[in-house]
Amino acid sequence: MTTRTPMTSARTPVQQAALLVGAVFLLVGVLGFIPGITTDYDTMKFASHDSGAELFGIFQISVLHNIVHLLFGVAGLVMARTASGARTYLLTGGAIYLVLWLYGLVVGHTSDANFIPLNNADDWLHFVLGIGMIALGALLTRRTARRI
Repeated sequence: MTTRTPMTSARTPVQQAALLVGAVFLLVGVLGFIPGITTDYDTMKFASHDSGAELFGIFQISVLHNIVHLLFGVAGLVMARTASGARTYLLTGGAIYLVLWLYGLVVGHTSDANFIPLNNADDWLHFVLGIGMIALGALLTRRTARRI
């Protein structure tokens, strides 16, 4: 007779957060390629401010934008394997999203430099993501850092 021990998650809270954030980015990346969930799908460009496609009819996207979401998702899943990797993912990813927020505010939405593309909804979502990811990375490792 074999006794089974219950499976327990050895993941730290920061790893769980990075895993969740990564999974959400993967989901968003996939949803960006689904007509209906993405409005004006037929106007999607690879990378251009002229891309008229919008995820949920709100967030302007392109093929490049979707690929970036997919890559961020994969990075989150991979880096969530360790607590330090998860923390790095959340802090660095958050910093990148704050830079994207600033970029979106500075670059005109009809400018050729807006190749990602970004609209006002994207800009403010990037701000929230940046602050949220940094907060998760910092706060969920705070207690661990004090013990060291």
